[in-house]
Amino acid sequence: MNSAIPIASAAIPGSVETMRLVRYDDAYSIMVGTAELMNDRHRDSERALATVTCARLGGNPAPRILIGGLGMGFTLRAALDALGPKAEVVVAELMPAVIAWASGPLAHLFTGSLDDPRVSLIEADVNRLIQSGQAQYDAILLDVDNGPKGLTRRENDRLYDGWGLKRAHYALRPGGILAVWSGGPDRRFKKRLRRFGFDVEEHRYPAHPGGRRHVLWIAVRTNVQTEAARGTGSSVAGPPRPDRSQ
Repeated sequence: MNSAIPIASAAIPGSVETMRLVRYDDAYSIMVGTAELMNDRHRDSERALATVTCARLGGNPAPRILIGGLGMGFTLRAALDALGPKAEVVVAELMPAVIAWASGPLAHLFTGSLDDPRVSLIEADVNRLIQSGQAQYDAILLDVDNGPKGLTRRENDRLYDGWGLKRAHYALRPGGILAVWSGGPDRRFKKRLRRFGFDVEEHRYPAHPGGRRHVLWIAVRTNVQTEAARGTGSSVAGPPRPDRSQ
């Protein structure tokens, strides 16, 4: 593989790091520092995040789904391919540059996804959309900052801590699904999902055939939380405390 050719870069809100889009031969990669967040050759696990989740929604002809993180569009494309014409897919992307890359140097990867009438792309922190109200979504798909052990923004940890899971639980409709992509396993996060009212399945998917396995948690909303979770400040039925630090 040849040396990286810089294509574009952008500051990351709340971080001293810079996100860079680079090209190796005919492959594209999004990087922060020396760490690669994603590339367009290793996409299978990102697609599985959508296909596994949407398969669980098969009985719902008009699901409303929130995707946190646009990335290179693999999760979005897989969701659109799996869902029917009455579905609604809301995509939250914090970084304006990533949105610009989707219609610029990476447009060939999106294959018209952003023009699909089922899609609403919103420049916002996905936390804000999760907090927009009770029972808003049938599924929330999070592919943000490499999972619970993030790389880019400390603020992203709020998606995966106790309050974040409480907010997600509140935003999901009964039986709704919180699906989380991660670059690696995290036993504490899996236990935390159960503590905050989710039935959890853990799946391992390779990024590409023969490649490193990534982790997907498929967490179904229940009405049960442990005493420790209830002790953080609100019940399952009540609204979570607003996150005023954003």
